[in-house]
Amino acid sequence: MPITENKKSLLKKIIAIVLGFGPGIFAIGYTIGTGSVTAMIVAGSKYNMELLWVLLLSCLFSGILMFVYGNYGLITGETALFGFKKHLKYGKILAIVIIIGVTFGQWNSLMGILGISSNIIYEILVLNFDGLSNYKYEAVLITAIVIIVIFYLLMLVGKYTFFEKILVIFVTLMGVSFVFSLCFVQPLSIDVMKGLLPTIPDAPGAKIYVAAFVGTTMAAATFLSRPLFVKGKGWTLKNLDQQKKDAITAAVLIFIISGVIMAVAAGALFYQGKEVTHVLDMANTLEPVAGKWAVTIFFFGALSAGLSSIFPCLLIAPLLIADYQSGKLDTSSRQFRIITGIACLVALIGPAFNANPIEIQILSQVFNVFVLPLVILGIIIMVNSKKVMKEYKTSLGINIGLYAALFFSCVVSYAGVVGIIEKYF
Repeated sequence: MPITENKKSLLKKIIAIVLGFGPGIFAIGYTIGTGSVTAMIVAGSKYNMELLWVLLLSCLFSGILMFVYGNYGLITGETALFGFKKHLKYGKILAIVIIIGVTFGQWNSLMGILGISSNIIYEILVLNFDGLSNYKYEAVLITAIVIIVIFYLLMLVGKYTFFEKILVIFVTLMGVSFVFSLCFVQPLSIDVMKGLLPTIPDAPGAKIYVAAFVGTTMAAATFLSRPLFVKGKGWTLKNLDQQKKDAITAAVLIFIISGVIMAVAAGALFYQGKEVTHVLDMANTLEPVAGKWAVTIFFFGALSAGLSSIFPCLLIAPLLIADYQSGKLDTSSRQFRIITGIACLVALIGPAFNANPIEIQILSQVFNVFVLPLVILGIIIMVNSKKVMKEYKTSLGINIGLYAALFFSCVVSYAGVVGIIEKYF
């Protein structure tokens, strides 16, 4: 009896820790969706672990930016875009440009997420119902409609704590699935070490994947939404230390989970000379060692990643607009219902036109980097303003990190533009 009770007690503690995760869970939800999964798998299959250094820098800067945006929200009581509009000379224009840029990137990402998630469910169904293979387009489109309608209805009844708990479940399932996958296949240790040395592979499309990596791990939406989610959690100035730990934990988990996904793809596909061009190709990551179980294990993780991203992507536009207007998000308002409804319709464009969700997803991650320098520059000005921060002073170390992140984002944005021109023009 005591052993059983101890086991139950340990399980309860683990569940309590998982469910007690703070606003950082939204950072993971935004960051590690099917976009991140796709980018990591495609890059791992093409370039082995050569882009691991990009992931490391992106996660480092993400942690700094989450911490700074969260602190700004707790110290000033304001949200980001509302603060930009209120305190900066051209803050209103800056805020509107950021809203348009981030929404465009996230809605494009939503198209890819829904397309990949629908294709994953279709592939799983085909394993059990062979007749469906003749109706792929119809099955994928109907599945996409069902998914987006369910999520829209959940959005209408949910509150912050509800969204948070749903995300915790999906993110936990995703992480466990991919870590389990790593038990079957691993890259060579020497390749992992080489991946930490800053180099860009001399291959077509490499610059696009560098930009996609940064676009998915340094997502502007993650930082902009941080003050709102911190407020939604009910945190105050007393929670500054907790906010810091939450940001660090989120950044570390993003690096670990993303790195594991890349490692699995490198171990299973790169050494075999295989590349990913369609959704089903991603299941090949485990097929050599796990057989048909590969499809179930891998798709389960990828589907969890996709579903964990739909909530944040649907939330982003009404969240940013509410931020700009008053700093408060009302999920029961007419404005919220209309904007999320439009987002749902946009999400269906990809499946409706039978577009390749892999290409949509990679491109959407690249577009995300173009607004990133503005998001970083805005918060640098804000946290170094005595008028805004009053007696709180941003440390030299944090400022160095912020300026390094700004430089990094500008370089990557340039690489993204060059990559798109080289590939499509």
